[in-house]
Amino acid sequence: MSISETLVGLTSGWAAFYADSAATRTLVTFAHVGGLLAGGGLAVASDRATLRAARLSSSEQQAHLATLRRAHGAVIAGLVIVTISGVLMLASDLETYWASPIYWTKMAAFVLLLGNGLLLRRAAATAERRRDGWPALRRAAATSLTLWFAVTLFGVALANV
Repeated sequence: MSISETLVGLTSGWAAFYADSAATRTLVTFAHVGGLLAGGGLAVASDRATLRAARLSSSEQQAHLATLRRAHGAVIAGLVIVTISGVLMLASDLETYWASPIYWTKMAAFVLLLGNGLLLRRAAATAERRRDGWPALRRAAATSLTLWFAVTLFGVALANV
C-alpha cells in the first residue's frame, strides 16, 4: 500500500463528514480565505509600506520598522489559520490534491513564502541597526508580495481544476 493510499484511508472519516456537512465546508473555507485575507492583506500592505519607506528619512524608517515588527504576529496568526484550514481541506479530498501538480506548486510557493518571511524578519532587524540593511529588506518585501499573490493564484486555480 502506498503512502497516499494509507493517508486516504486515515482521512476517509473526515472526508465523509466534510462532504456531508455544508456548514463544515463553509466554516473551513471561510477560515482559509479569512486567514489569507487577514494575514496576507496585512503582509501585502506592510510590504508596500516597506518599499515606500526605503526612501524616507531615518526616523521615519525606524517608525515603519516598529510598525512592521508589531504586524508580524497578526501575519503569523493568519498563516496558522490558513495552515490548519488547509490541512483540513487537504484531508477532505486527499486523493485529488495529492495527485495535483497545482497543489504541489501552491505548497512550494507557500514554503517559499514562509522562508522569505524569515528572511524579511532578519532583514528588518538588520535595517533597525544599520541603514545599509534596507536593500535586503526591500528585496524581501518585493519577494513577499510576489509570493502572496502566487499562493493566492494557485489556490484559485486549484479550486477550479
